[in-house]
Amino acid sequence: MAPTHRSFIRFLLNDRTVELSGFAPDATLLDWLRLEQRLTGTKEGCAEGDCGACTVLVGRLDNGVLSYETVNACIRFVGSLDATHVVTIEHLNRPDGELSAVQQAMVEHHGSQCGFCTPGIVASLHALWLADPEPSEDAIERQLQGNLCRCTGYEPIVRAALAAAKTIPNEDNDRLVAAYGKTVETLTGFADHARITIDHARGQTLIPADADDLAALYADHPKATIVAGSTDVGLWVTKQMREIAPVIHVGHLEELRQVSFDEDGIRLGAGVSYTAARGAIVSAFPQMAELWDRIGGEQVRNMGTIGGNIANGSPIGDTPPPLIALGATVTLRKGEARRTLPLEAFFIEYGKQDRAPGEFVESVFVPALADDAYFAVYKISKRRDEDISAVCAAFMVRLDAEGMVSTARIAFGGMAGTPKRAGGAEKAITGQPWSWDTVQRARAALADDYQPLSDWRASAEYRMLSAQNLMIRFFLETCGAPARIERRPALAEA
Repeated sequence: MAPTHRSFIRFLLNDRTVELSGFAPDATLLDWLRLEQRLTGTKEGCAEGDCGACTVLVGRLDNGVLSYETVNACIRFVGSLDATHVVTIEHLNRPDGELSAVQQAMVEHHGSQCGFCTPGIVASLHALWLADPEPSEDAIERQLQGNLCRCTGYEPIVRAALAAAKTIPNEDNDRLVAAYGKTVETLTGFADHARITIDHARGQTLIPADADDLAALYADHPKATIVAGSTDVGLWVTKQMREIAPVIHVGHLEELRQVSFDEDGIRLGAGVSYTAARGAIVSAFPQMAELWDRIGGEQVRNMGTIGGNIANGSPIGDTPPPLIALGATVTLRKGEARRTLPLEAFFIEYGKQDRAPGEFVESVFVPALADDAYFAVYKISKRRDEDISAVCAAFMVRLDAEGMVSTARIAFGGMAGTPKRAGGAEKAITGQPWSWDTVQRARAALADDYQPLSDWRASAEYRMLSAQNLMIRFFLETCGAPARIERRPALAEA
């Protein structure tokens, strides 16, 4: 049955209902809040999802449960807001108008100086306050990865978060808790599973009713820009001033946000965010935990999706190297037709993927790790947190009973125009004893597998040396030796 149609989106903004039509396909939530609604507490800093000054909360129903996540309003498109609750800093005080527990703690612990970053920090800490009654310092620091402050320093901000946690959110001290039941009822009524078409002089915004409707829409508009979390496409607009119309939003589609797992592996819908995938991924592959927590900041992990990180074909995407090393496959859909291929085969060359017009990434399957497998993933970046990779390396090696390498899958990002397996290095170790000499041959083979480029992230020489040294690190870790390479004497003496 064909879906019903609407020509407007409908959402809650703080404590009121908004029905919006006629907006541009590249209209951002930040611009709309500041310019149209005059809610100027939300700031623009970097306009690329790094600094966190624009942080707001967005609530969405998931199987009837309402939860709030932090997002970067600067790269979040207005068209993605249907059936959500947008909460800005102006709505985070208490129902009686007094400061919230987080706001009061920031005052008492001197967590703000110039104040420009403070609204975003308060929004991030408020989300943590609602979600975690006893946050550790590690959890607080992880929550603040996407919020940069260059005045106060983070120590008083962390103290404020710990102090706020001593107050339990309830109907008397938090507006969102007080209005929870009413908000659930309202958002449930908004979610009528209609197809939404927004017309504007600069192009259309299309919001499909479900995954089948997406397939039909994309078949009719094969040149449309599919937007899931907008952590990449948002920068096309704010930094490159690119035209992206027509736009098809998919982040709301429940069929693409499913996670399932059994003894064979994990299947992730293309619309599953990094945050939503973390539990299953880290449970099955604990070696991925550190990498996962270094993908952007919390706001980016809440918005960005597994399918988007694959579909954009970036050579420095964080998830493809480990997924390739694990033998992941990707399922593509066009209309009613589906096909599945190895993930490494999806990437053809820079800017080109094995995807036909009107075909989209539907899901990714990651096989379970064998009991006899060694697996590790490493990320090299200029800044530890919230930075893109210069090199991302993933290794999966299986040994037979005699200690010979029976299987080797090695993949790198940042070393070529696509995420790419190291065929020569794999060949150098397969069928060989897992030994220092074998690893040295594989290390040398990397020079034939890749011809990295120099750019502002890293030089070609640095990338190659890092890749080769990560090969050594993986070997030392699998042998139980300390994964540490001594500094050269000249550096040690400097």
